[in-house]
Amino acid sequence: MKVEQIYTGCLAQGAYYIVSENEAVIIDPLREVKPYLDRLEKDNVTLKYIFETHFHADFVSGHLDLSKKTGAPIVYGPTAQPDFKAIIAEDYQVFEIGKIKIKVLHTPGHTMESTTYLLIDENGVETAIFTGDTLFLGDVGRPDLAQKATNLTQEDLAGILYESLHAKILPLDDSITVYPAHGAGSACGKNMQKETVDLLGNQKRTNYALNQPDKESFIREVLDGLTAPPKYFGMNVALNKGGYESLETVMNKGLNQVAAEDFESYAEDTGALILDTRSPAEFHKGFIPNSVNIGLKGDFAPWVGTLIVDVKHPLLLIVDEGAEEEAITRLSRVGFDNVLGYLKGGFEAWKNSNKEIDEIKRISPLEFAEQFNENSKVIDVRKISEYTAEHIENAYNKPLDLISDWIQTIEDSEHFFLHCAGGYRSMIAASILNSHGIRNFTEIEGGFNGIKKTEKFPTSNFVCQSKTL
Repeated sequence: MKVEQIYTGCLAQGAYYIVSENEAVIIDPLREVKPYLDRLEKDNVTLKYIFETHFHADFVSGHLDLSKKTGAPIVYGPTAQPDFKAIIAEDYQVFEIGKIKIKVLHTPGHTMESTTYLLIDENGVETAIFTGDTLFLGDVGRPDLAQKATNLTQEDLAGILYESLHAKILPLDDSITVYPAHGAGSACGKNMQKETVDLLGNQKRTNYALNQPDKESFIREVLDGLTAPPKYFGMNVALNKGGYESLETVMNKGLNQVAAEDFESYAEDTGALILDTRSPAEFHKGFIPNSVNIGLKGDFAPWVGTLIVDVKHPLLLIVDEGAEEEAITRLSRVGFDNVLGYLKGGFEAWKNSNKEIDEIKRISPLEFAEQFNENSKVIDVRKISEYTAEHIENAYNKPLDLISDWIQTIEDSEHFFLHCAGGYRSMIAASILNSHGIRNFTEIEGGFNGIKKTEKFPTSNFVCQSKTL
């Protein structure tokens, strides 16, 4: 038996590849299925089942493409109602793969179809659980995402999750390995550990949600501090439940080269958003007016989903040479399939065509220290928890994920400094502000991490972030 966790850092997502004898299963596959097909071919095994723990909200699963290419059936837990052919398993149903077995444990709460899969090895020993978004390391799945679909309140769902954990997971042996669908950085939980694998016994000891004295306390603690989920989540659920275009179709459409002389008119004719995926360091020095910068080398796809929201919105890309396929693939992971093409020759082609170029004023932390005075206005776009932990005194906290709300309150007549933790998010904010005609600001390279090193600014007292979530 072989169990492999295939972890994708930008989504903080874990898919699982399990082999016994000449058969395999894959749990919660990503949109691009070639890596799984390559593994199957290398191991000379047949994919027998594709298990889905639930209808994912934060990414588009590869279940449909993988099933079409392999013929393997898709398996969901009880109550799931996909719009395509699938096996809807019964609670405690057992599936055989080679010499191992996988038992279905229906664990509703995060969503009503949420299911944990219990792995039983060749010797009949319960070995591991694949918990999806039911149980994370350090946390449990947020119980507020399925409210509209179920007509249940988040309190109702949290109570159902409590019952699932206590009836199906906590009675299992401490030696069982926990394989969750997500780790730290995912918006599906609020307090996840950085580790991606753990023993159930350790989670019983250390996971705050598993150590509440009663159901009421569990509901209160799990719901405490939850921020609104990203708005694109519902669209991803619809794609996972209803179906989507094949990645090949999406890729063929997106790999459309648009010459610099045609790029601007094409964007205007199609209503496409120009998405510049270059690094903040490159973007600020010159970019196409009104383009938005979300760097590919970062939490690219989640931020696209959070800020653009509408997965059907047409996009035109600015990418570094050779990064076209990566950008389209990562967009497809969160359902943004309407990429109309990319600028042929990249930003250099635009610059060489003598087209209009815009810039963002960016300074170093030391330059900030020289320019800062008691009348300076500072906007910190980090998360509330980061800001609460420590910040420049009198700085305003305006989280990037809420920019569509607070951008209306910004007066361009008053200069301000803009920063995040390291410069990635503040450049996203800067590009959005700039595209809305707000230009009287200066962005700080290196963000709060760099600012602290100067030791020239009064800051609030540090508070451990885990206590502010």
